Amino acid sequence: MAARNPYVRPTDGWWRRNPYFVRYMIREGSAVFLSAYALVLLWGLWALARGAAAYDAWRAALTHPAMVIFHLVALVLVSYHAYTWWKVSPKTMPALRLGGKEIPQSLISAGGWAAALGATVVVIALVAWGSR
Repeated sequence: MAARNPYVRPTDGWWRRNPYFVRYMIREGSAVFLSAYALVLLWGLWALARGAAAYDAWRAALTHPAMVIFHLVALVLVSYHAYTWWKVSPKTMPALRLGGKEIPQSLISAGGWAAALGATVVVIALVAWGSR
């Protein structure tokens, strides 16, 4: 008598069948660009530690069209990652209360987005002020 094979549920493309999982996979994939961008910044820090010539060469490398495209893609994906992070954060934390009333989750998310946007504006202003 032949051995019976157990049913194996196909898993190819499981995440493409549900829009929720598509968004989830995009969010998780965006972390790859976040990691790659961290490596670019570490490269810049390493170049800075090696001296002005190495740092200038790193800055020149950032102007290459491939690096510009990488930064644009990274900006979009990291922005999406941050958006989804602040969207889910109130669901993963204990309820916050102010004056005995629970703070709505949408207000917590909006506060996170506002803080991220505010930090971005401060960094851009500091860079613009420092480049004068």
